[in-house]
Amino acid sequence: MITLHHCVSARSFRPLWALEEAGVPYQLTMLPFPPRVHARAYLALNPLGTIPAFQDEALFMTESAAICQYIAARYAPGTLDVAPHEADFGRYLNFLHFGEATLTFPQTLVLRYTQLEPPERRQPQVAEDYAKWFASRLRSLAPLLERQDHLCAGRFTAADISVGYALMLAEHIGLSERFAPPVAQYWTRLQARDGFIRAMRAQDEAARAQGVSPVPSPDAR
Repeated sequence: MITLHHCVSARSFRPLWALEEAGVPYQLTMLPFPPRVHARAYLALNPLGTIPAFQDEALFMTESAAICQYIAARYAPGTLDVAPHEADFGRYLNFLHFGEATLTFPQTLVLRYTQLEPPERRQPQVAEDYAKWFASRLRSLAPLLERQDHLCAGRFTAADISVGYALMLAEHIGLSERFAPPVAQYWTRLQARDGFIRAMRAQDEAARAQGVSPVPSPDAR
């Protein structure tokens, strides 16, 4: 049985969404954020104290985009995955990691300097600079999404999950008004997917059942 350790609407939502899209059975273990403070026993499993933590038999992984790539390749080849022989294989890998390294990274700095630091350490100019960085990189997707519904391979893939989570985070922290129309329409389409809806329901039900707040913590990202 696969086990995913997850905080509500945090980066670990990526593998949760991938598991639901792939139709793979899993156990969802909910944690209060930050687990390194509020769930100290978790450090025995993951000394970094970060989420996600993903276990599949002896395998242990902590990087959300890499976990999505693993789930797609192992459990959903030809659907969530893009194989090396396909023309869009390189584009798939690029977008898969673009979602985390290019889109999520600047948002974490916006979040830090607008919400997480104590008031005297907040930096509105730094936050605005990184918000602009995020928006400028996100705009690079608009011409592509004017022409097609998904990022690559003519279908929904794990790359859409990776980028889709970055859009989810942007909505949570107030950056969604910077979406170009094709990006906003793409995000609306992603939220309408059965796999996304099931993942949202799964985290809500598991949080309530396990005594964790179902409301996203602003610093859970």
